[in-house]
Amino acid sequence: MNLFTEIHGLVLNDLAALQADGVLPADLDLGNVTVEPPRDPAHGDMATNAAMVLAKPAGRKPRDIAEDLAARLRAHDRIETAEVAGPGFLNLRLADGVWHDVLRAALEGGEDFGRSALGAGKKVNVEYVSANPTGPLHVGHTRGAVFGDALASLLDYVGYDVTREYYINDGGAQVDVLARSVYLRYLEAHGQAVAFEDGTYPGDYLIGVGEALKDKVGDAYVDQPESVWLAEVRSFATDAMMAMIREDLKALGVEMDVFFSEKSLYGTGRIEEALTWLQDRGLIYEGVLEPPKGKTPEDWEPREQTLFRSTDYGDDVDRPVKKSDGSWTYFAPDIAYHYDKVSRGFDLLIDVFGADHGGYVKRMKAAVAALTDNRVPLDIKLCQLVKLYKNGEPFKMSKRAGTFVTLRDVVDQVGADVTRFVMLTRKNDAPLDFDFDKVLEQSKDNPVFYVQYANARVNSVLRKAREAGIDVDDATLARADLSGLTHEAEIAVAKKLAEWPRLVELAGRMNEPHRVAFYLYDLASELHTLWNRGNDEPALRFLQEDEPAISQSKIALARAVTVVISAGLGILGVTPAQEMR
Repeated sequence: MNLFTEIHGLVLNDLAALQADGVLPADLDLGNVTVEPPRDPAHGDMATNAAMVLAKPAGRKPRDIAEDLAARLRAHDRIETAEVAGPGFLNLRLADGVWHDVLRAALEGGEDFGRSALGAGKKVNVEYVSANPTGPLHVGHTRGAVFGDALASLLDYVGYDVTREYYINDGGAQVDVLARSVYLRYLEAHGQAVAFEDGTYPGDYLIGVGEALKDKVGDAYVDQPESVWLAEVRSFATDAMMAMIREDLKALGVEMDVFFSEKSLYGTGRIEEALTWLQDRGLIYEGVLEPPKGKTPEDWEPREQTLFRSTDYGDDVDRPVKKSDGSWTYFAPDIAYHYDKVSRGFDLLIDVFGADHGGYVKRMKAAVAALTDNRVPLDIKLCQLVKLYKNGEPFKMSKRAGTFVTLRDVVDQVGADVTRFVMLTRKNDAPLDFDFDKVLEQSKDNPVFYVQYANARVNSVLRKAREAGIDVDDATLARADLSGLTHEAEIAVAKKLAEWPRLVELAGRMNEPHRVAFYLYDLASELHTLWNRGNDEPALRFLQEDEPAISQSKIALARAVTVVISAGLGILGVTPAQEMR
């Protein structure tokens, strides 16, 4: 039940009736007519722009159209008032029975209340994390992992067929550095003193990998040249690191459908196939790029390279796909990887990058546009940095990682649920401060606690009701007489619940799961406000002594809140709290 969609339907039907009566031209396009929450809630429950957008094509004054439309809308039982405001806006107030219907819909629909067919079963690939397999995931990866996972769940909730994917960057020089670093730990496991040169990875996390390599091959690689061990150690180390990464993701509640290896693109003809596809369309050529901005002619050495015409698709410059020495640039396998995604039949691609990859956005969008003749959109979401604090001070680096704070450091400190929720309390492209002390506070200022406390409070009411012999299963509550729910604080909760289907669909359209976290905080706030008012006004309390029918009606309102909180937390990947300790 999307109440906004239903009222929008009423508006369109009444406009069609005005057209049929000759009050409005028959050929009017009603596509821009909307029904939305008013900017100021004091103006009403909903507002429509119908008169404003139709006035010019209809050749009538906006207020006149608004008055005609208002007269028809007032005839509906669901519309309590329809008032014209300003130059022609139309504000609507709905009857209390409408909000009662919302509660029933939530109780009958359960966590499916709010699901939509927005995605229409379209296949979407969400690629996220995709960290180099050279170390444990750090806090920046944590934000990308949480955001990508919540986005995937959100898209699933609004009707898309979602594939979660991790791109293993195991084809570049960094995996050779990993292999050399593991080899040093292998020698160390054999009792040798080693020194980590600049560029190698000194973190303690490789100690166990070196020992595992020793257990597997014994002393076969000791004091042997790279030509003997590099390929095998590279494969062994990559597998070991990916196993660690999978465990880190599991601790955060993230599970991927696909792990795609960059290495699988090399030496298999897959890069060549993608570039040939572009070349056949005249999009690959041999040329010399202009010097980068800030370079003087003396600084710049022009050289011929194999280039992709990314400027044909909105990029600033054409991009090299092959170096002058004949080797691939980093961009070439990325093109091939997205070519593979497209060939798998996805209707929409979403990549989640760290903020440091912002310069890569235009070229990747250009590549996908070229590979699909603009048929398959690519949305790239950038995740900004996370700053960690504890005891009022920046949180120090992890000794285990050597240079950074790991995902496991964060999860071990506060748990996966808190980590996930806090990572979604800011839009992905806004910086985020993560204070270990504040995220564990039991206060209104801590959104994690505030939402979980609302859920726990309602569960405590349900337990007490059952102990009192009151039937509070959802089917019974949905049949309760809700006509007594008329207090402004009760209606305010129901109105906020009615926003959920519209909100979640909007979040899905915008690829913005943080909207769900914001909404849950606002919903929890309405519940807490009602609860606190019950301390002063006994008639607002959810349990009314010796009044089981009235109690059921009030508990129906509270239970509907937990239905939506559970659905929203499910999208965010957070487990609803049954009680607070």
